[in-house]
Amino acid sequence: MYRASGAFSLERNKFIPERSKFFKTLNKVKWSEDSELFNLIEKDADISAPLKVGVLFSGGPASGGNNVIAGLFDAITDINCNSELIGFLGGPSGLLTNDTKKINEMELLSCRNIGGFNLLGTGRTKIEEKDQLKKVLKVIDEIELNALVFIGGDDTSTTAYHLSNYLIREKSECAVIVIPKTIDGDLKSNHIEISFGFDTACKVYSEIIGNICIDAVSSLKYWHFIKVMGRKASHIALECALQTNPNIAIISEEIGVNNTPLKEIVNYIVDAVEKRALCGRNYGVVLLPEGLLEFIPEMKKLILELNRILAANDIIDNLTKESKFYYEVLPKDIQKQLLEERDSHGNVKLSIIDTEKLISWLVKRELCSRDSKIKFNAMHHFIGYEGRCAYPSIFDATYCYNLGYVGALLARDKKSSVMAGLKNLTHSPNKWMPIGVKLSSMMCNEERNGVKKKVVKKTLVDLNGCVFKEFVKIREENKVENNYYSPGPIQYFGEASKSVTKTLSIESSCESNSQ
Repeated sequence: MYRASGAFSLERNKFIPERSKFFKTLNKVKWSEDSELFNLIEKDADISAPLKVGVLFSGGPASGGNNVIAGLFDAITDINCNSELIGFLGGPSGLLTNDTKKINEMELLSCRNIGGFNLLGTGRTKIEEKDQLKKVLKVIDEIELNALVFIGGDDTSTTAYHLSNYLIREKSECAVIVIPKTIDGDLKSNHIEISFGFDTACKVYSEIIGNICIDAVSSLKYWHFIKVMGRKASHIALECALQTNPNIAIISEEIGVNNTPLKEIVNYIVDAVEKRALCGRNYGVVLLPEGLLEFIPEMKKLILELNRILAANDIIDNLTKESKFYYEVLPKDIQKQLLEERDSHGNVKLSIIDTEKLISWLVKRELCSRDSKIKFNAMHHFIGYEGRCAYPSIFDATYCYNLGYVGALLARDKKSSVMAGLKNLTHSPNKWMPIGVKLSSMMCNEERNGVKKKVVKKTLVDLNGCVFKEFVKIREENKVENNYYSPGPIQYFGEASKSVTKTLSIESSCESNSQ
């Protein structure tokens, strides 16, 4: 099925995101507290003092970030018209160097409801060392900040947690607050239903994947291998599979749990290619998550050995016999990509590895080994950066604006080491429930660079969860049948504009049924 749609650009100066009902009386609310979170409740009106709040982006961009800042600005100036919002430029590095600018209403007019982090810029500088923490404290004292708001993902949340603990030890009264951001969808908890940017990214990717599906059934001659973002978690691949019904979607977590070898994955795809060919369908669509290789047992072992060898300036000949075998059978381009410079954690940069080309190459080789006469023509796509700075969906535009408001309320009431959140997101915004989730409830112990450290845990696809089970129901039929669905561009009007992700909808329905 193909649904064409004529989506208009979101009018950035005219569209006003809906506010939750709690935000109509900012000075009439307070927080109740339990072991994991704060809940907003009504209180008697009072007069709040002006706030000076710092804010920065950290990590990769995600649609809606500018609306977080807009909501934060509107809220603190609603609380007290003399409040100030100070933006740190270039991400955490701007915090270390005190590189700032004061955010005003006129500047916000140009970026409300648009994508990108261009208002302040972003970066991936880590704030971990004691001298860095001291620099941050000095900057906070110089500016006289009441609160510091980090807009970022799990690594950023980890930084915020350790910084807030340091500030407490140093008797600083500056609150540290996090706004949950990541298109990967892996920053979730019992209380955080979704990170911002995931909805928009999946809608953008699903539009492109849907277009490719329609191209496949139009041209009738190509197998399209599509890689989508998601290094550690396959939430994007799973969501896009539910939105578009490709013939095959591989979920990394399932591969990891079952220790599925590379050959078995290839045979699974080849079997589908042969079944479809028997029906006269020498075409199809395969969806792969970015992080797949690190979940395949022999590839995971090879990558870990290569990481150690490169870190020690060793030579490839010192690979174990098994890993050397797998390395040498790989195409030269893939070998070269596996040897590229590592990231700040010492990990291979999976976004630059052409996993989609490797898998299709192996499929073609397996077809040849079976003496298959099937015509197999592969096309390759990596869809990633297209979805990070798109105009936000109405959901993300509204969600982000309201998250900014929650962040302001947490700042006003000096709630530190807390992530701003909203619950009941499948309902209309006036039924959303503002919360503050204590970062301590989201921490786990993880080994990084050989040292155990408290970090905010990434949330992977739950193979026992309702969303994955929904996918399992349809995947066997999708392998052979053309059940393609093309959702079209992001909608800013009509019923389609009110949609949330399949993931959020299924999880909400599942939770309601269990109560």
